[in-house]
Amino acid sequence: MAVEQEHTDESLIKAVIEGDNEAFSFLVIRYKKKIFGMAYRFTQDYDELDDICQDVFIKVFDNLKKFRGDAPFEHWITKIAIHTCYDALKKKQRHTNRMMDIEDLPIRDTSIEAKQSAEEATDFLMWAMSHLKAEERMIITLLELEEKSVKETAALTGWSESNVKVRAHRARLALKKVLEANNERSL
Repeated sequence: MAVEQEHTDESLIKAVIEGDNEAFSFLVIRYKKKIFGMAYRFTQDYDELDDICQDVFIKVFDNLKKFRGDAPFEHWITKIAIHTCYDALKKKQRHTNRMMDIEDLPIRDTSIEAKQSAEEATDFLMWAMSHLKAEERMIITLLELEEKSVKETAALTGWSESNVKVRAHRARLALKKVLEANNERSL
């Protein structure tokens, strides 16, 4: 049975569960841009991006029968994407920590000219965030880059709102510490 774009998520999910794999391709097409965008903000590494997104869609397909429908499908798939990105960050961080000593960190140009360049500023932020723990990077990504509210972040992560606020505060302090350490090293 051919499945058209106009179908709802629910009708596509039902078709997939009944064995229509073509219906799943329409779900992938519908959410691919969102998932790739989110994963890129977590990883900033094109080499990892495809793997992470593929993992997300495999997990979605494998767990589709568990989708209860008590929240929108978009929320459910976003939650899977966040957890997959978080797991990838933790794995990458463990690998990076074994390979990099703190004294090997690059010294970045923090002059006024560099700060004026939006591209360089973004690169600098991503560099600084790469030195955070996976959990810290995730919370900053959700709240600051994805512009999710504390309530939305709590729903996506399974943490309480007060826990999100505490983790966000700690993550911002950790980011500030990385930035200050870089400034001291570049003087």
